[in-house]
Amino acid sequence: MVAAISWSGGKDGWLALLRARAAGFDVRYALTMFDESGERSRSHAVRPELMAAQTAALELEPVTVRAPWQDYETNLVAALRALAGRGVDTVVFGDIDIAAHRAFEERVCTAAGLTAHLPLWQEDRGALVEEMFAHGLEAVVVTTDDRFLDGSFCGRRFDRAFVASLPAGVDACGENGEFHTFVTGGSGFSTDLPVEVAPRYAHAVTFAGRQSGYHFAPLQAAAA
Repeated sequence: MVAAISWSGGKDGWLALLRARAAGFDVRYALTMFDESGERSRSHAVRPELMAAQTAALELEPVTVRAPWQDYETNLVAALRALAGRGVDTVVFGDIDIAAHRAFEERVCTAAGLTAHLPLWQEDRGALVEEMFAHGLEAVVVTTDDRFLDGSFCGRRFDRAFVASLPAGVDACGENGEFHTFVTGGSGFSTDLPVEVAPRYAHAVTFAGRQSGYHFAPLQAAAA
């Protein structure tokens, strides 16, 4: 079963990758959506050189797609069809329980003649987080949504102390978009990725007619 994974570089996708490989899927490709410039990944705002270093350390071949939000689905389906032409039959996703996300993923996969596989679907958040830590997870919080978390949470390590400090009602996995992470080490990595966190910044985003405030923590490779 040759597979690709929808790849943001975050912890949930990483755990989904580990589980899919353990289940026998030959996950070869990491599909990442970038903004129009190709300089930042969608939602996580990670630079392409760090994404490339991460996927190389996980023995994944990167497949990158640039897309403005209005062409996101069209460009994604085209990329999935191209992967189908390379022998891929399954796409792995790290989503946990948002039905609208699953419906979208199944729709775009069906349009490309592929099957969506969600290894974490409807599992307990606490159990998932503990499984991540058991696999030696090293990760940095790169984005926070101001509706749920103040900017001080951005740029921190995702560890037990971070999880324990989350306000009531905030999902431990950030499934509702409360925060996003970038994984720098753990099971499956051939080498860790030392990174430095640049000063975080605030940014307002308008999407689907709704304006939200976010904080971002830019990452760069640590100086040798």
